[in-house]
Amino acid sequence: MGGTTRTSVYYPPYPACMVRGEGCRMYDADGNCYVDFLNNYTVLIHGHSFPPIVEALKQQAEQGVCFSAPSEREIELAEILCERVDSVDKLRFASSGTEAVMYAIRLAHAFTGRNMIAKFEGGFHGAYDDCQISHSLSAELIETSEAPIKTANTEGLPSGIAERVVILPFNREAEACALIEAHADQLACVILEPVQGAGGVIPAEQSFLAALRKTTEKAGIQLIFDEIMSFRLGYGGAQQVYDVAPDLTTFGKIISGGLPLAAFGGREEVMALLDPRNGPPPIPQSGTFNGSAIAAAAGVACMEHLTHESLDALEAIGLDMKARLQAVFAKTGTAAQVNGFGSLFNIHFSAEPVVDHRGTVGADREKLARLSMALLLRGYFMAPRGMICLSTALGPAEIEGFANAVEDALESGEV
Repeated sequence: MGGTTRTSVYYPPYPACMVRGEGCRMYDADGNCYVDFLNNYTVLIHGHSFPPIVEALKQQAEQGVCFSAPSEREIELAEILCERVDSVDKLRFASSGTEAVMYAIRLAHAFTGRNMIAKFEGGFHGAYDDCQISHSLSAELIETSEAPIKTANTEGLPSGIAERVVILPFNREAEACALIEAHADQLACVILEPVQGAGGVIPAEQSFLAALRKTTEKAGIQLIFDEIMSFRLGYGGAQQVYDVAPDLTTFGKIISGGLPLAAFGGREEVMALLDPRNGPPPIPQSGTFNGSAIAAAAGVACMEHLTHESLDALEAIGLDMKARLQAVFAKTGTAAQVNGFGSLFNIHFSAEPVVDHRGTVGADREKLARLSMALLLRGYFMAPRGMICLSTALGPAEIEGFANAVEDALESGEV
């Protein structure tokens, strides 16, 4: 329906169908070429058909794509992630970010014996039922209350889901901590993205994350960092950049090299609930494709080439990108800003600072959709919601071309 099996990639009148990707470019069924500034919503940190990943896939395909047993590549990838992230003693693989979040939350429930969770307005954590609350707000809703709003974002949720979810305000330290303390005896976990992705690429303030860590630790609440998008922002993820250690972390996107793969991990005493050596584990975990050898092989190749040097270079072109876009908005007299962190950005057509999802909702999102289409017609691909994600395959020429295309689209009156 709608020409896609992913609602998130639909745009009217219909999404272009891609047939090939190479480096920072992809090609549609009509032969049009696009410079990719979205990279499958942050997955392809090295761009399309990255040679080391392609070679790893070829080698693993010849040796076997998956087994009903652990594989060497699976263990190798787990070691890489645990080495990079100090807060992760042990981890398990899953096939999607949704599953990783589901199991992290289930671990928190089992470890604490508590029934409720807390999440933030604008925080998207996949399709798990408990997370389908308030990840997206409407302009009409935010006008009704300055307090956090609880609303279901989909039909079909079982009754009672919303009652066990506490919604918190993002980047509002005192209010968020007060709400956590008010529900402390009932909360199993607080889950958030250190940098909200789908909510508008909103970086958390460092003091805000530190306060959440202090408040949850005091109350025995598991703090879960959803680093499915934000892991690309530092060698050890955003948590290393912020210097705040959660109890549990979920991973996805870049760790897969472009294949279906995710992970969740944390402190050994929490992860022990999954260990089959402890008799029937309190939390059995299954999944036919969890940590499949071919996905893990791609992930290993991807992570091995995501070095401190490549991340520094990616951050440098990110700073250039942000500066160029801000210069374009100033030159054209456009009320707009670029929110971002490292290689991840979001354009917001708003004169007001965007520090939370409410600011995203208050911006002109129809104008963003027009900009996205105008750029598509000029051969540049970004998300209709204004999200931009860079890859190591991009260079100065592509960054300059994108900024020039934005300027041309604004001056032409198409936007």
